[in-house]
Amino acid sequence: MTDRPQPRAVVPDGVADPVTVGVDYGTLSGRAVVVRVSDGEELGSAVCEYPHAVLDRSLPVELAGRDVRLGPDWALQVPADYVEVLKTAVPAALRDAGVEPARVIGIATDFTACTMVPTTADGTPLCELPGHAADPHAYVKLWKHHAAQPQADRINELARKRGEAWLPRYGGLISSEWEFAKGLELLEDAPAIYAEMAHFVEAADWIVWQLSGAYFRNACTAGYKGIYQDGTYPTRAFLAELNPDFETFVLDKLDAPVGQLGAAAGRLTRQAAEWTGLPEGITVAVGNVDAHVTAPAADAIGVGQMVAIMGTSTCHVMNSDTLREVPGMCGVVDGGITAGLWGYEAGQSGVGDIFNWFVTTQVPHGYAAESAERGISVHELLTEKAEKQAIGEHGLVALDWHSGNRSVLVNHELSGLMVGQTLATRPEDQYRALLESTAYGTRMIVETFQEAGVPVTELVVAGGLLKNALLMQIYADVLNLPLSTIDSQQGPALGSAIHAAVAAGAYPDVATAARAMGRVNRGVHQPVEANVAAYDELYAEYRALHDHFGRGGNDVMLRLKAIRRRAVAS
Repeated sequence: MTDRPQPRAVVPDGVADPVTVGVDYGTLSGRAVVVRVSDGEELGSAVCEYPHAVLDRSLPVELAGRDVRLGPDWALQVPADYVEVLKTAVPAALRDAGVEPARVIGIATDFTACTMVPTTADGTPLCELPGHAADPHAYVKLWKHHAAQPQADRINELARKRGEAWLPRYGGLISSEWEFAKGLELLEDAPAIYAEMAHFVEAADWIVWQLSGAYFRNACTAGYKGIYQDGTYPTRAFLAELNPDFETFVLDKLDAPVGQLGAAAGRLTRQAAEWTGLPEGITVAVGNVDAHVTAPAADAIGVGQMVAIMGTSTCHVMNSDTLREVPGMCGVVDGGITAGLWGYEAGQSGVGDIFNWFVTTQVPHGYAAESAERGISVHELLTEKAEKQAIGEHGLVALDWHSGNRSVLVNHELSGLMVGQTLATRPEDQYRALLESTAYGTRMIVETFQEAGVPVTELVVAGGLLKNALLMQIYADVLNLPLSTIDSQQGPALGSAIHAAVAAGAYPDVATAARAMGRVNRGVHQPVEANVAAYDELYAEYRALHDHFGRGGNDVMLRLKAIRRRAVAS
């Protein structure tokens, strides 16, 4: 916890000891937390797993009415699952906290991004309309839907050709995960759905729309995922050159008032009050992104404090008082994290997903049996075995591209690789190499920022992976940086609760609220000098592989992806 003087909250009239509710929408579940406004104490929480999880192979037969297969690189979700979180997790969190609903003064939400919902004029998702339940393009396109890579390539090529001023703000490359690539994919691959769609809505804004009845674009997703810079989007001339029918995409499908972070979007509607059990009319905050909202939760919004939100993927966010062009960053936005500073974002598309893939598909039965006998998870068993090794003992180095590369190469056609395997290689060797590979990927990001003139002085970790002490020490040693950890099991939800407190008027701004409600343990993991030297040698090999397959013109990974697509299509 911080030892700075704590600001005092402004208590609304008639409300004793007020609380707020933060709801974090992740990749597989939604989490609600009830937080005391005065000091950030988390009083209760609950989790709701999405009934349909992630759709990456087929649509649910019970919804589509028939078997509808999805192509490679697809990732969809069902919007009704998000409403289920409001109906289930929020009331459960209130019960867990033992808090009377009358004490709640506000609610705020955060979401994975870029996650897009095609809707009618009143916000109804197209997949819920008669005749569209079997059309994949009518569903939510999750952040890790990468099928729009061809459209992203064209956007990047044209932007470079035209010298678009906004391109350097995104490290020189627009991702296939983002709004314009997905919108162009929808136009070209499903023109009927595109024509019927009235709004292409970030899920972060769609859920606020459901809560408040008001549709605002939040400044975070608009800036980082929607190419909204200095108050404008890409021009109609640019969009028309991509595709004549795309010229009015912003005007017809995307544009809406932009709400600032920590501002109120509106008041809780009667229907949303029935869903949640919260009082009708309380403040609903403007939406936010799960990663960016976590920085205030960790009281890590100072210049040079990079926050790594580590889960299925990792998002890296940090504030700076200088504007720089950082190659391969996901974006830099004025006030994108907190007002008055430039907010930077980078990321890794796969981290926890890689570890889970390995444990699920690559570990022999004997390891599963041993973990079950000992009452621990396979992850814990592999970690225990791996931490006994000397650095480099496994003789391996891996590339962490199993879900493509978000930063700094921004190429989701890239794929995973492990070098050095022999007949003596064991699962724990491979597991440790994968842990290390994600640390190398973060170091590549940090070094790119440093070289661009944006210093990183501390790494603050949030997310479920911070519980793995071996992984945390590997990161401290690989990066040669002190590593702090958020003092919360629900970082994004806590961050949302902080924004709800600001929107409800309890604090004047997010920075003040973060000092009072944010929770962090400073310097928990320190780099060990001998380990740093050992990892420097291995990182040099990682960087050589990184540049060879990512920058050196060796496109074998891209060719294999193309072969796979042809095989699946046939």
